[in-house]
Amino acid sequence: MRVIKAVLALLLIAAAAILVASMLFPLPSIEGRPAETALPAVTEGMLGRMASEGSSANPGKSGVVPIAGGHDAIASRLVLAAAATRSIDAQYYIWHDDTSGRLLLRTLYEASKRGVRVRLLLDDNGVPGLDRTMATLAAQPNFEIRLFNPSTVRRPKMLGYAFDFFRMNRRMHNKSFIVDGVAAIVGGRNVGNEYFKVGDESYYFDLDVLGTGPVVQDTSVAFDRYWNSASVFAADTILDMSAANLAAFLAETDEAAARPEAAEFVTPDAPVYKRLRSGALGLEWVDVKLVVDDPAKGEGKATRDQLMIAQLAKVIGPVSKGLDLVSAYFVPGKAGTAYFDGLAGAGAQVRILTNALETTDVAMVHAGYAKYRRDLLEGGVKLYELRPVEGAPDGDAELNVIGSSGASLHAKTFSVDGDRIFIGSFNFDPRSALLNCEMGFLIDSPAMAQTISGAFDSRIPDDAYTVSLTPQGELSWTANRPGEAPQSFTSDPHSSVVKRALVVVLGWLPIEWML
Repeated sequence: MRVIKAVLALLLIAAAAILVASMLFPLPSIEGRPAETALPAVTEGMLGRMASEGSSANPGKSGVVPIAGGHDAIASRLVLAAAATRSIDAQYYIWHDDTSGRLLLRTLYEASKRGVRVRLLLDDNGVPGLDRTMATLAAQPNFEIRLFNPSTVRRPKMLGYAFDFFRMNRRMHNKSFIVDGVAAIVGGRNVGNEYFKVGDESYYFDLDVLGTGPVVQDTSVAFDRYWNSASVFAADTILDMSAANLAAFLAETDEAAARPEAAEFVTPDAPVYKRLRSGALGLEWVDVKLVVDDPAKGEGKATRDQLMIAQLAKVIGPVSKGLDLVSAYFVPGKAGTAYFDGLAGAGAQVRILTNALETTDVAMVHAGYAKYRRDLLEGGVKLYELRPVEGAPDGDAELNVIGSSGASLHAKTFSVDGDRIFIGSFNFDPRSALLNCEMGFLIDSPAMAQTISGAFDSRIPDDAYTVSLTPQGELSWTANRPGEAPQSFTSDPHSSVVKRALVVVLGWLPIEWML
């Protein structure tokens, strides 16, 4: 009885502390905030001509081209922003204060000085150390910044989780970059050196797609819905605006532009710049559908049919021949495992690539995945786990899905029946399905879909571990290096006993819903 009273007393104290903290650090009111909408698409200039010429020849279709190489990915954004004449609307989960992050912010600032309206929507969880920079930019004409589910405590920012956990546990994982209403980049990349292969550090292999045509209007509508949603607050109502310092921002971004690693992205000689100027982007004009979570998900109020996972099931349609899936963070859960096993049992070829324990950057997520390996394999699913490999493919070669030595997989893409492909921010895990807001393009392109499937036919078996079951029913990892004898492992390769034990323990915890 005494223990129960003590527990109840602690709960009451905790509840009181949460109530007091909520009163001391309230969210600003957004009542009466007028809705803002995207500006009309341009029809003149480089981008306007590129879009109108292709659209007139392909009515109702959208033009798309994959952006696989990290260098092309950052250059594409810089070039599009520099070419903007009317508007830039961008939303990202992570934006780092590094070379690529600073270069892109400076380009957005220069666009705002030209009279371009810039709207930047950032998840507050992914912008550490950027408060002064965001305050500076938010104070400039034509430059607005809003934050998704922000912490009202800025130092330490994570303290906000202590009294507002359920709101702050819902994040905006979307990634889109819309310029002049005619071009949009959507995919898995955040903004940071590791996503663009800038510098000598390890990087993430990822995949974006540049689109134009009707799907850009759909993406703009989705951006407006998030920009005006109840989870989003103007930066100047959250940040300490007295910290704004334009001189410091200009000096810091000048310093970043002078770094040797930035040389390829501050010159008009970059290959992507030449392709944009010439109009020779190699756009494929096909049917493209935007799939996106309703922003009500950020409040925990989305209905089942408003969730992206439910929309995907409808727009993908039946899978008859095969599903090739690449997911950096893969936690299928019981329902997902049953789905993949069901496809394989019905005769479809199901192949999945995710990170190995030695390449993942989130061991907790790997623990959630590891619990389902055996069931997937027994159901007929083919599993591959990315391992560090030699060599560093560049540009279009990176469409082969594997990065270089020291790289981690970050892409979220899948190919269905070799004729349609999804590229976006959605991981096959409970967090993407139920907590984080996500988006992506479903593209009816056999050429793009077969590029992913072709990688499973050729390079992936050579550059990833093939996970299988031995005749004795034990898990086995096999590395097939060309020209060498296969090397097999009986536990997660090149991972310490302590790390493997940690994965097992984490797998016991009731936290799968958060992974």
